[in-house]
Amino acid sequence: MTNNAIDKINGFIGKSVSWLSLALVLIIVVDVAMRYLFSITSSASFELEWHLFAALFMLSAGWAFGQDKHVRVDVFYQNFSPRQQATVNLIGCIFLLLPLAVVGTWQGVIFTANSFALGETSPDPGGLPARYLIKSTIPLGFALLGLQGLSEIFKSLQTLFSK
Repeated sequence: MTNNAIDKINGFIGKSVSWLSLALVLIIVVDVAMRYLFSITSSASFELEWHLFAALFMLSAGWAFGQDKHVRVDVFYQNFSPRQQATVNLIGCIFLLLPLAVVGTWQGVIFTANSFALGETSPDPGGLPARYLIKSTIPLGFALLGLQGLSEIFKSLQTLFSK
């Protein structure tokens, strides 16, 4: 898989799940209105808010990384040459991002498999069923982040070895 294909996959997924933010805002507005205007609360809507936020966060992390939108301290980095920036990116991806992505994916698979095996549902009365569905975004999100890390490694190597 080339870095261009990885970028396209993460771009498609990231842009697709970005629409969850609109759904999240609408659900929160309705939830707040129901709570304060009619004194009606719902465990399911509250959990749905958290589920949408978790899916949005996990599934867009790889895309945000590929767009260079993750938080970083640019005090020194912004003054580096492109080759120095590529070196920093390469070291960061190899020694920080990829190990995190591998462990997050592996542990996320175990976490999700256990939840699926137990048929885990919400512990709250009236909560959402199938908790393993939202937990499945954990290994998927880390895998997408790891793939994007590989793409960034290839880009850094291209910068370092180009004339």
